[in-house]
Amino acid sequence: MILAFFDSIPAMILLTGILVGVSAALLGSFLVLRGNAMLTDAISHSIVFGIVAVWLLTRHTAGPVQVLGAAMTGVFTVVLSELLARSRLVKMDAAIGLVFPALFAAGVLLISLYARNIHLHVETVLLGEIGFVWLHTVTLGGVRVPVAVLTLAVVLAVNLAFVLILWKELKLATFDPGLAAALGFVPGVLHYAVLTLTSVTAVAAFDAVGAILFIAFVIVPPATAYLLTRRLWLMVLLAVVLSIAACVAGYLLAVRWNVSIAGMMASMTGVGFVLALLFAPGRGLLAQALRYRTERLDHDCRTLVAHLFTHENTPAMAEENTRQALVDHLRWPEARARAAILRAHDRGLIARQAGLLVLRPKGTAEAQAIFGRDGGRR
Repeated sequence: MILAFFDSIPAMILLTGILVGVSAALLGSFLVLRGNAMLTDAISHSIVFGIVAVWLLTRHTAGPVQVLGAAMTGVFTVVLSELLARSRLVKMDAAIGLVFPALFAAGVLLISLYARNIHLHVETVLLGEIGFVWLHTVTLGGVRVPVAVLTLAVVLAVNLAFVLILWKELKLATFDPGLAAALGFVPGVLHYAVLTLTSVTAVAAFDAVGAILFIAFVIVPPATAYLLTRRLWLMVLLAVVLSIAACVAGYLLAVRWNVSIAGMMASMTGVGFVLALLFAPGRGLLAQALRYRTERLDHDCRTLVAHLFTHENTPAMAEENTRQALVDHLRWPEARARAAILRAHDRGLIARQAGLLVLRPKGTAEAQAIFGRDGGRR
């Protein structure tokens, strides 16, 4: 059964995507909460320079030294961006935009000049070759396992152990860095540890899934989960689940439509975000629209009650305390006037008597609360 699983090409492609997605979501949740999500874009591009530089020194494209060396370039990108921002000559977003394109361009030039004859191409770094991960395998316990799967499994284990062991410290450093520093948790060290692991994950994933899918997994599932919950543990769990769902749905649709697997997986993370953006309970656009409509109706009810109270028992009552007066004098459309009347009636604020709108005791009490206990009358 194990042999059949690792011999299955679809299983290996899915497993690779899931390993990357879960590893990225675990770290991305903390980066999104700290407002550092776009640092992953800088890291994933600048590691091209690190990969080429390490290759020039060692003449190898794979191995722990290569992974760590290239990962350090990602951390170097963050450090250089922060130093540039601290000069106060440019802001942080501009600093990131200055540093990582320069390192990425330097990496592309080095590839063009010195690495033309090796399996290292810019399009591979950006888009990956997840459909071919099953071709490069290593024998482990008599089972041929894709190198990408083995590498990413180790990275996932490290990331998961890091998050579980330092959960309390990461949580405190994310939401209250000042308190974390006061308690001796060195939030700055934790921040760079997260970025270092992000860089390692990016290097381990770039050949299999590419930078684009890695960035999508780091940012989009955590951002989607953030729309759905305010609990950190649930946000991380939802980000992991959403990453897995995007991998499965993306692969199935890519096979059905014969399109890029990595591109479809990244697209599915976006689909999940759009759905959450529209339908998230309490925070989605639909929920906000319904809340705005309810608030507007309540405001119109208060306006209606105030209008009726002002003209109650006055010579103008027969003219003003009607629906037509709301249209003619308050300039409300017919639909708005009708909705306000129905809302006020349902709330027990008004009643109809002989074609007039009159206040019930509850409506009178609300009007007095609006104008003051004396109702503004003298």
